[in-house]
Amino acid sequence: MFLLLAACTSKETGPIGTVERLDPSLDAIIQRGTQPEVIASGFEWSEGPLWLEETKTLIFSDVPKNTIHQWSEGKGVSVYLTPSGYTGETPRGGEMGSNGLTLSLDGKLVLCQHGDRRIAMMAAPLSNPQPNFVTLSDTLGGKKLNSPNDAVYRPNGDLYFTDPPYGLLTQSDQDSAKETPINGVYRVSHGKTTVAVDSLTRPNGIAFLPGGKTFIVANSDSKKAIWYAFDIADNDSIVNARIFYDATKAAESEQGLPDGLKIDKQGNIFASGPGGLWIFNSAGKVLGKIKMPVPVSNCALTADEKTLFMTADMHVVRVHLRD
Repeated sequence: MFLLLAACTSKETGPIGTVERLDPSLDAIIQRGTQPEVIASGFEWSEGPLWLEETKTLIFSDVPKNTIHQWSEGKGVSVYLTPSGYTGETPRGGEMGSNGLTLSLDGKLVLCQHGDRRIAMMAAPLSNPQPNFVTLSDTLGGKKLNSPNDAVYRPNGDLYFTDPPYGLLTQSDQDSAKETPINGVYRVSHGKTTVAVDSLTRPNGIAFLPGGKTFIVANSDSKKAIWYAFDIADNDSIVNARIFYDATKAAESEQGLPDGLKIDKQGNIFASGPGGLWIFNSAGKVLGKIKMPVPVSNCALTADEKTLFMTADMHVVRVHLRD
């Protein structure tokens, strides 16, 4: 059931975690003998990993530090962009930096900015990052968003993102700065922001299944630790809302909640959740888990889908899935 357990101290690299195999089909996704390894450490809260194929570089947010770091083989870690999520002049604490990162369909960096409470696009090339941003969405009906958390593009160019209150100073619905009454999932199309889903308590990670007609949303609520699925009708309305998988019971005994997720070209879902990273097939069957001693916040795949990266508390972890 388990492969190679190892621990990792706070600022060291090396083996960490285990692979738990729950279905034989996991062997086609993660080859036997794979050992997760810490490749960078010492961050306050790592999030939003994104693989840049052209430069073979991983970028990721350290949310409280208002910084995006970069990592590449042989060069290690360095600062990629700061400030990343809060550009105001008044000092503030909390989760103010960027969180989720993604690329637009034409290859520009798009950031979920907690402190600035917006979805923004970096107005600089990936090879020469600068803290110059263009707002893509920051209000709904004239009211400020909470703190956009994760985002994904649909193949038709529409942008979907989640907006829980974690970037507000109290991280709660009672925060005096909260203006929108919901914690929504939103759609940005032709510059207009509309509500896609308004029924979730803590929408967090979001990703599309192949084809772009169904998306999965993680709900990071300990009382409703659930991944939900939603279909998109031809008129762009949301239909067939349903529970994809309920991990509320697991959240009672294991650290971590449904958070960031990615979906590969085969429809396999890599989703951070209680106890580590869960791996589902597109039907919602759990194929296995990467068990971790610290909470996992999000993950990223390389372009060839042979390597997985996870942001996990103070660490960044690499998993060689297959040769």
